[in-house]
Amino acid sequence: MSTTKKILVVDDDPYILMSLEFLMKKNGFDVMVARNGTEALEIVEKQVPDIVLLDIMMPDVDGYAICKHIKSSKKLKEAKVVFMSAKSKETDIQKGYDLGASLYVTKPFSTRQLLKQVQELIS
Repeated sequence: MSTTKKILVVDDDPYILMSLEFLMKKNGFDVMVARNGTEALEIVEKQVPDIVLLDIMMPDVDGYAICKHIKSSKKLKEAKVVFMSAKSKETDIQKGYDLGASLYVTKPFSTRQLLKQVQELIS
């Protein structure tokens, strides 16, 4: 059985997407990427990620809606959701946790620190 953890990175910023994809692959993760909420929902229909790194503000479906979808799905609900967002108000952060997020990281963030937190979440 494969022990490689699947990670889905969802962000509409191509630089964040590229750097996180590179970093996570380099650290042994099986990485899937989605450039928007619609792509993310399509991916989770076919794959079950162990972790979802999720931006909140996207042009189509926002991260909150995606998190809600993941947490209400029988096959996906075990996936850990990590919000990455510029929304840093206490109410935004609380909403993320209320929807079932395991972690809420505000942008800008250290990719090294995020990697460490992700590794702690799945160990």
